[in-house]
Amino acid sequence: MFIELNELLNASPERPEQSSLELSDSAEPALQDERFCLPLGSKMYHGQTTVRFFRNIFGKLTLLRDTKTDGSFLVHHFLSFYLKAGCKVCFVALLQSFSHYNIIAQKLGVSLSAAKERGQLVFLEGLKSCFDVLFGEEQHVGQTNPLRFVSDDGSNLKTMYEFVRTSLMASGSDSWKCPVLLVDDLSVLLSLGVRPVDILDFIHYCRVAVCSQLKGNIVVLVHSNDDSEDEENELVVNSLCHQSNLILWAEGLATGFCKDVHGQLKIIQKGSSELKAERNLLRIYQYKIQDKNVTFFARGMSAAVL
Repeated sequence: MFIELNELLNASPERPEQSSLELSDSAEPALQDERFCLPLGSKMYHGQTTVRFFRNIFGKLTLLRDTKTDGSFLVHHFLSFYLKAGCKVCFVALLQSFSHYNIIAQKLGVSLSAAKERGQLVFLEGLKSCFDVLFGEEQHVGQTNPLRFVSDDGSNLKTMYEFVRTSLMASGSDSWKCPVLLVDDLSVLLSLGVRPVDILDFIHYCRVAVCSQLKGNIVVLVHSNDDSEDEENELVVNSLCHQSNLILWAEGLATGFCKDVHGQLKIIQKGSSELKAERNLLRIYQYKIQDKNVTFFARGMSAAVL
């Protein structure tokens, strides 16, 4: 994890950040509303009422967004942060292999292999799972491949949702802190043929299970491009931006490559939907990625400039 980023977010492993918002009396009955109990894969309502309800549940959705740069350093930060904090983590890794994440995690002082052995980390290796589905690798008896939808029409993510839910369900011997779902990255599902509405349904159900029922947190990474004509991807990005409690948006520099400044990070803290006068808080920093750390500074305040 990156100490400077923790300072910017006012977070530490000793007190892994959870939303301080409470479930209001007006929102609580929505848990029993039929639109929150539909089978995954069926048509769902994504209106203002749904978003307002989710702004009042216990956990928090953190959106990691990158534009014209690689925002994966944010994924590595939150992965190492929550493991050091003693949280139970389900990592849906759709972009890279386990060895890739493990090598970087070791630089940040965390062993993913050790975390898996002690039951703290549940790792879904998307690349391997896709290979098993497409080339007929047999599953163990009683197991279902979470990415089985790849061989179907791509419209039913129920198996992946069930994998997340069962992975984070507490057992009698668990002593971990709040459960966390981490996804890297959600845009890959579009490349696999999943429709935007099904991706949003998947996130919806994960928020009910992880944030509301288990009182945990969700962190997802998505790619975006302001100049892109990919309307489906922009639909997913804009919807998640509207629903999220915290947005970390990494952007490339408008002036192009610079060896001393690698990009710009926008931190957008959403105001409470109950307090309409409370506005979103926007802070902008520039950053430089190093081998084992990332340094942040105000725009124009790079050490190379000063």
